[in-house]
Amino acid sequence: MKKVVEFLKDKNLIFKKLNKIDLKLLGSKKKIELYEGVDLHSNYVAVFVIQNRSRFVKKSALELIELFERLKELQEHNYKKKILLISSPLCSKAKEYLKELKWKIYATV
Repeated sequence: MKKVVEFLKDKNLIFKKLNKIDLKLLGSKKKIELYEGVDLHSNYVAVFVIQNRSRFVKKSALELIELFERLKELQEHNYKKKILLISSPLCSKAKEYLKELKWKIYATV
């Protein structure tokens, strides 16, 4: 979590609260870290951290959107911002699709 907070701080994204969400509550076995935060403007933010070796393709993006919808139902929030921190290669179609849905995508090392 410390690496995530430091990375977001470098991108000028500072949170009042940042909590890790257990994916078992969403019925998922994916290897994704999921955080829910409240920024300084009191907006709810969902942060997804993906560290795969394989390419992130559009099918993965669709699964990510489905997971996000389940998160909205579970937490009963409508998130103002959706952030994806990804360390694997990103397919151009998946990137374009997520940008259309107003996701912020940051490549990590």
